[in-house]
Amino acid sequence: MRSLQLLLVLGLAFAVQSADPIRVLLVYETNNVDADRAFTAVQSYLERTKVQGLSLGNVTRVTLDSTQKYLTVDDVCSVYDKSIDAGTPPHIVLDLTWSGLSSEVMKALTRNLGLPTISGSYGGVGDLKHWSNIDGNQTKYLVQVMPPSDIIPQLVALITSMQNMTNAAILYDDSFDMLNKYKSLLKNRPIRHMFSKIETNINSQIRRLEDMDIVNFFVLGKIDRINQVLMSAAQENYFGKKYSWTAISKDGSVEPFVRTENGSILFAVPTVNPDVANGILFKTSGLNTGYSVDTGFYFDLILRAITTVKNMLDGNTWPVDMSYSKCSMTNITAVTRNNFDLRKAFADTNVGSTFANMILNGNGKSYPQVEMTINQMNFKNSRLESKNALGTWKAGMPGEISFSAGQSLRPFQVISVFKIAVVVQAPFIMKRRANGTVTFYGYCVDLIKDIQAIMGFEYELYEVPDGKYGNMDSKMNWNGMIKELMEKRADIGLGALAVMAERENVIDFTVPYYDLVGISILMAKPQVSTSLFKFLTVLENDVWGCILAAYFFTSILLWIFDRWSPYSYQNNKEKYADDPEEEKREFSLKESLWFCMTSLTPQGGGESPKHLSGRLIAATWWLFGFIIIASYTANLAAFLTVSRLDSPVNSLDDLSTQYKVQYAPQNGTDVATYFERMAYIEKRFYEIWKDMSLNDSMNEVERSKLAVWDYPVSDKYTKIWQSMQDASLPRTFDEALTRVRASNAENNDGFAFLGDATDIRYQVLVNCDLQMVGEEFSRKPYAVAVQEGSPLRDLLNDAILRLLNQRRLETLKERWWTDNPEKQECGDTNDQSDGISIQNIGGVFIVIFVGIFLACVTLAIEYCYFKVRRNPEGDEVVSTPESRSNAASNRNKLDDAYVKNSQKPFVLGDNNSKDPYAGDYGYYGAKKELELEGDGPRPRKAW
Repeated sequence: MRSLQLLLVLGLAFAVQSADPIRVLLVYETNNVDADRAFTAVQSYLERTKVQGLSLGNVTRVTLDSTQKYLTVDDVCSVYDKSIDAGTPPHIVLDLTWSGLSSEVMKALTRNLGLPTISGSYGGVGDLKHWSNIDGNQTKYLVQVMPPSDIIPQLVALITSMQNMTNAAILYDDSFDMLNKYKSLLKNRPIRHMFSKIETNINSQIRRLEDMDIVNFFVLGKIDRINQVLMSAAQENYFGKKYSWTAISKDGSVEPFVRTENGSILFAVPTVNPDVANGILFKTSGLNTGYSVDTGFYFDLILRAITTVKNMLDGNTWPVDMSYSKCSMTNITAVTRNNFDLRKAFADTNVGSTFANMILNGNGKSYPQVEMTINQMNFKNSRLESKNALGTWKAGMPGEISFSAGQSLRPFQVISVFKIAVVVQAPFIMKRRANGTVTFYGYCVDLIKDIQAIMGFEYELYEVPDGKYGNMDSKMNWNGMIKELMEKRADIGLGALAVMAERENVIDFTVPYYDLVGISILMAKPQVSTSLFKFLTVLENDVWGCILAAYFFTSILLWIFDRWSPYSYQNNKEKYADDPEEEKREFSLKESLWFCMTSLTPQGGGESPKHLSGRLIAATWWLFGFIIIASYTANLAAFLTVSRLDSPVNSLDDLSTQYKVQYAPQNGTDVATYFERMAYIEKRFYEIWKDMSLNDSMNEVERSKLAVWDYPVSDKYTKIWQSMQDASLPRTFDEALTRVRASNAENNDGFAFLGDATDIRYQVLVNCDLQMVGEEFSRKPYAVAVQEGSPLRDLLNDAILRLLNQRRLETLKERWWTDNPEKQECGDTNDQSDGISIQNIGGVFIVIFVGIFLACVTLAIEYCYFKVRRNPEGDEVVSTPESRSNAASNRNKLDDAYVKNSQKPFVLGDNNSKDPYAGDYGYYGAKKELELEGDGPRPRKAW
């Protein structure tokens, strides 16, 4: 039906018979079989359809070798000049060259000769070098329409834009000429891309592209070449969620096939109406080969061009006096034709189309509106598992895709899987093993998860084989994480990686994600010995012995003097009979011991001896006790304080000026490199100064300015580095910790470790036996590393800055430092505001408990002794109702007598004492009176 309608349209269009057959100069490359086949089909079509007024006259075909520039000029000019000499110059030039030298020669010839030309060459705006600066009149008769092979690659530009791709490789074969596309196809797009013609060794070619971190692949070509590329990709294991494959072909008769365990591809082919293809091209042209979109395009272009000339001739818009100039290699006369609008006539010509409608917008912007069907083909276990029709694309620049219901390219979007190299360093990167699986966790792991949520990628963490961040040796070879990035085994380097100048020469760093971190010193925390009876260690044992000896000697001496002195109380009681009772003290041995003991306390010893000799002994004892107590108190305070003083090593300078504590960093680390370079710089400065001082070419004045008694540059780091080498640098971090813990910090002897402040701060956080000493120095930021020139740098920068603005980095720091689950609660031994601990003063409470215990034992002994002494017969006191009644009656009488006597005035003496229990009028007086009233003495047992 479509074929019949097209024939009717063609018949109406050519109702008028032209008297002048159309002369054509047809030019194309030798390998452009589609152009040759299409022109032959047009000739056959015209002969069989017998369209009125349309016939071909002299047709000159020129096939060119695109590699021979001057042969192209000769070939074209020779046949062109002959046609002029014969009086049959061509009405129209059909320039069906592709690109390259032959195409450029044709553009130059047709422009300079002013030949009406319809071109089917490749090239967008600016690609047609000799037609790029033509004037308005020339634009009207120099017309170019891009062929399908030139417009179909626009689908690549559209897909890369829709999928937000950051990299792409475009592989193509001879059926697509992409040389003119590498500048314009993805121009002004933030995508790193590469065009590469399919090679013989496809496996090697794909590996090279993968080494360039390209994961999005487009294959444009014939089906057999597409299959070869896909098979090679499957062999190299380049299928999966981290790779994207899109195949584009102009031949939809056969579908691609790939032997892979699991893979998907997008496959786009032109949509061809079989009625048109079979009806016109096969039935009217006599062709019996497979349909080609290029053949269809050339057929439409040639037929429309010839029809356009016929319409202009019939409409008298073709110049009657058309003049032609000959061409030569040395002299070409430029010809410009006015009032000749071939472009408008070409656009107005309507002959239908066998392939696609033509969009005519000017040179470099005109193209056939190809319709491509896009399918998603899923392969599994080396077979086609499913095929989904996603939609269709109508060619444009870049055009748009009309998706089927519920379909999109999103499920086919590449999931970027980045390989991230890590170095284990708590709390940034830590690892644990569970059920045979190693997992990583820590500050940086949480950081990359947050970045993943922003950027939308997946990652694989692996530990750097040598466990190092990376340093450069004398041969400029790198190790560690830097080497992994340089050799492209890792996409990202993650960890406590410090930014250094030499590293920035070979890799790229993002913006810092952590504060400036310097070098610090790790030492064992002094373990101050504690003792409950530490207050007794203030004085040495022989001093305590001398104090006890003086105590007993003075007590015995006081007892002897009181016993033998004629003026003592016990030897002169009549003299002191009138003294108050509290002043009457007989210094027995027990009383002398008690007096000397209590004299050392704030309570005092009580009443002193009456005789002068005893008082001299007491005064001497008091003076002795005052001096002993003052000395003890002062030494106790100093003794308890000195144990809490700061360590004598508080900085690198302190460490470098002492000799008891060895110190060194871990071998091969940034810290070791720092000290080694500082020592080297000092050495170089010395050599420079020495060379300048001994330079004979300098005059005396200049040399005198360099003459000093002291060396002007310190050799501090030279000595430090030498001391570190003498101490032997630890090979591992665990070895360094072992050496630090083995130190005797209390005696300031052992080993101090110099390392990254974060390393040391974390060890102090989780261990109570370690301490961080001094302030940080040589501070550097931590950042994420990527390969040199990697586009990931800008993307990671944006993500880190977003996390910084959201204060997420502060949250991570608080989580892994302040709220770290492995944090140990340790007492701060350096806090001078703390009081004396119970461990050092607790013995005093033990003394109280011991004294109370001894008092209880003494009370029990006194009670038992009293019972034995008052009841030597061992009689038991029997409690009977009668005895209890008598006892109660006697107590009542005793109380009444006490009340009566208490109303009498108190006077001094035995009967006038103020003591209610003393004399005849006190308690005991009442008791005496009661006994004298006739009741008689109370039996002992009744009391």
